[in-house]
Amino acid sequence: MTPDIARILVVDDNDDNRFTLVRRLKRCGYKQLEIAVNGKDALAKIEAEPFDLVLLDIMMPEMDGYQVLEYLKKDERLRHLPVIMISAADQLDSVVRCIELGAEDFLPKPFNATLLRARVSASLEKKGLRDLEETNRAQILAEKKRTDDLLNSIIPPSAVNELKRQGEVRPRHYDNVGILFCDIVGFTAYCDQHSPEIVVGHLQALIEAFEQTVDHFEMEKIKTIGDAFMATSGLLRPVEAPVLTAFRCGLEMSRIAKAMEPNWEVRVGVHVGPVVAGIVGKQQFLFDVWGDTVNIAARLVAHGSPGTVAMTETCWHDIRNDSQARSLGAVDIKGKGKLDVVEAYAVK
Repeated sequence: MTPDIARILVVDDNDDNRFTLVRRLKRCGYKQLEIAVNGKDALAKIEAEPFDLVLLDIMMPEMDGYQVLEYLKKDERLRHLPVIMISAADQLDSVVRCIELGAEDFLPKPFNATLLRARVSASLEKKGLRDLEETNRAQILAEKKRTDDLLNSIIPPSAVNELKRQGEVRPRHYDNVGILFCDIVGFTAYCDQHSPEIVVGHLQALIEAFEQTVDHFEMEKIKTIGDAFMATSGLLRPVEAPVLTAFRCGLEMSRIAKAMEPNWEVRVGVHVGPVVAGIVGKQQFLFDVWGDTVNIAARLVAHGSPGTVAMTETCWHDIRNDSQARSLGAVDIKGKGKLDVVEAYAVK
């Protein structure tokens, strides 16, 4: 730390001592100097503005140097502020006590110019190194937070925790998982009729609202594919009724989409069953789920009406006492043939 930027507080009740110290510090090139005439005055100045070093006399009325030093070292905000004690040559026991309390160094009276320059310079150099270390630490923490935020935006939080603990997320087979797909009606035509800024802005707002809704229902967002939004219930966060949870979430997403500009309508498909989940990729890795359950949920989206949740009749059987629905009859589902499908439209 260079003399021209170092801020030093000289604390002494003796006018001659203060004058001598300030004059010699100025000769050493230190320009930003403040004085305090007693301990209370010193603490008031330290609380009001930052300093890089304090030269503190031991024997002062009202509040002596011991008390000031103890106060500084007990305060988490001020405990790293270096303090050089000012003492008479016959106060060695007092100096030892101050060092034990946390003082950086001491200066004997009468003041020696060479010793003053060396000890002030050494204390400020240590202060500069501590400040640099704290800055680097803050930068590391900020980078860690950015990394955590990025991970949480890519994979579910519970998977992030496992990745941190074990260095990987093991692929697993899960039973009875609710899969939800939500698709915006007429999105392609909307893109053709509006500027990219408007399209992306509205889509961003909607996806953020969907993310909050999914989290509210203790589900996990898996990914977005274009305008399609995929989430799971009962995968990494346990829920009592995966189908009912996904159904209620789907209805809420429909309500939110309709209420937000540009008043989009969405179709929702839900299915429940076994899935496999894990992370794939290296450079742009992705947490994903696979299986017949996922395929059926994705294909059901196209068969429901906006504002309803399409599901197989077998799936709806699990929530028949908690929902109102109407049958769509036997629907041809790619890869599965004819399946009886209903669209649930309200919670009982």
